[in-house]
Amino acid sequence: MTALDGTAPIVGFSEATRTWLRIGLLSFGGPAGQIALMHRTLVEEKRWIDEGRFLHALNYCMLLPGPEAQQLATYVGWLLHGVRGGVVAGVLFILPGAFVMLALATLYAGYADLALVGAAFFGIKAAVLVVVVEAVLRIGRRALKSQAAVSIAVLAFVAIFFLAVPFPIIVLGAAAIGTLVHRLQPGLLAGGSSHGPAGAAVTNTLPPTSASGAFAAAGVCAVLWAAPLILLFAILGPDDVFVRIGLFFSKMAVVTFGGAYAVLGYIAQEAVEGYGWLAPGEMLDGLGLAETTPGPLILVGQFVGFLAAWRGASGLDPLVAGATGAALTVWVTFVPCFLWIFLGAPFIERLRGNKALDAALSAITAAVVGVVLNLGVWFALHVFFAEVDETRLGPVRLFVPAWASVDLAAIGLSILAAVALLRLKAPMLLVLAGAAGLGVIRTLIVGG
Repeated sequence: MTALDGTAPIVGFSEATRTWLRIGLLSFGGPAGQIALMHRTLVEEKRWIDEGRFLHALNYCMLLPGPEAQQLATYVGWLLHGVRGGVVAGVLFILPGAFVMLALATLYAGYADLALVGAAFFGIKAAVLVVVVEAVLRIGRRALKSQAAVSIAVLAFVAIFFLAVPFPIIVLGAAAIGTLVHRLQPGLLAGGSSHGPAGAAVTNTLPPTSASGAFAAAGVCAVLWAAPLILLFAILGPDDVFVRIGLFFSKMAVVTFGGAYAVLGYIAQEAVEGYGWLAPGEMLDGLGLAETTPGPLILVGQFVGFLAAWRGASGLDPLVAGATGAALTVWVTFVPCFLWIFLGAPFIERLRGNKALDAALSAITAAVVGVVLNLGVWFALHVFFAEVDETRLGPVRLFVPAWASVDLAAIGLSILAAVALLRLKAPMLLVLAGAAGLGVIRTLIVGG
């Protein structure tokens, strides 16, 4: 890195590229774990972006349709190096998981034995749970700076975990509370999404934020998004499986607000019940694979697109058809994510420092802590117990684990990972690799 003004180093593009590739390779654990990884790498280790700007970007990404973690990577990449930085960060966040999912979908469709692969991912899941816990601790320490913020986080957790309130409603409610609090007692919520002290982190100068530049970048993304759909529709007609895949996942990219888990519910309902591309059990298998691969959890859509084309494309080799369906799914799912960032981020950055907006975003940040905690608890239940029943007491939703199904090996692996990551500060790659190896050893010794 070189000096910009004698005190603030510039982040080199090649160094940033290597870092984004590392993040893409290590981004296990769904959005909570991925956001934790980016926070740890970009804010704590590299100090390329300060806490306030990270949370400001996260708040915006949480409001968008689609995978918030990938959009956050794109946003920060754009902050550091403009459009090319956003493209590199977003693409490298996707590619490792996409290649892994393509390989696993191919093995799945060909009825290959995935026992050892599943064993390795078992170990990784147990370690990733610790990353999620670390996310709650790190972001919570910095975002919950007042009793009002703590109260909003608690309300958000209760709303989403026990009452199954949709995430968009939680976000809108938090923003409304933040605005109201600002009117009644200005400054009470300030600080959750504001700047840190000058020099607290290093970052490049902000990219150009002209409206014409934002619209031009977004226009290119829109053309890239629409072009293959128009071409396929013109050549194959509306009833072809590739056209259906392209249109379905394009619609998903626009209408699915509420984070990765809300998106997954929509995909499962439409792909299984609406299109009949796969059975409910297969959807669960795909979700299991997506949860244990690097990259966005929404890559389960790639699994769906692969199987839909594998089974539904006539006149093509199944493998070629499946790979084409998977590539098309990834394209129409993620190109819109770049559009939302390149179009909106310049204007969102201009609003930094607005006191009323800062209060609303601080409230949203506090609510995000509650949502990440919800994901952590949900994840822990499903890692530590083989059977978790969902029941209701009136409007209250409860997750009740079957205590007989407790997995002591998973608990033990999580404890070891916690000691290694939180106490010994071991490198994350080493911890994940070690957990994967222990998972395989466990399976070889005691069976599935």
